[in-house]
Amino acid sequence: MQKIGKIVVVAAAALSLAACGQKAQTQTAAPAGPSVPPSSNAAQAPQSKGRECTADDIKTTGKFGEVPTITIPDDCDPPKKLITKDLSDGTGEGAKAGQKLKMNYLLVTWSDKQKLDSSFDRGQTFDLNLGAGEVIPGWDKGLEGIKQGARRLLIIPPDLAYGEGGQGIKPNETLVFVTDAVSVA
Repeated sequence: MQKIGKIVVVAAAALSLAACGQKAQTQTAAPAGPSVPPSSNAAQAPQSKGRECTADDIKTTGKFGEVPTITIPDDCDPPKKLITKDLSDGTGEGAKAGQKLKMNYLLVTWSDKQKLDSSFDRGQTFDLNLGAGEVIPGWDKGLEGIKQGARRLLIIPPDLAYGEGGQGIKPNETLVFVTDAVSVA
């Protein structure tokens, strides 16, 4: 709400300056132009590619314990629901809420197809209690059932990730992870 308030204040200031004949110096407000009919979503969403991507559209390399790569295609849209796919099987019981996990991961953001974070690069696992709300909901839900020694692909839509943005993530960003379950206890 505070962010929206700042945008309104900046836009109002820009319009006030323009009305007084002064040049507004802001990039928040757009220049006046023809009104767009309310039914048009062209400025609100990127052009659809005609279909949502599936787990099989995302290409990954590397085996459990190796630094993975993730390649996101250009010919399909980000999925609107959580997608998981085991890339390699583990052993033992699948993880349940309340269990402690030690994970390695690589994160690529959908919009720019760039690596944003990697525990592999740090050489340190990421520890969490599954289902305790310590991580984004896409991890709490997407890692259910993972077995120790398994590698899993997670494609997480914005509503199960950072939504409006945060932690270096752009607003409405779809996240793609390759995760390794180093320990499930």
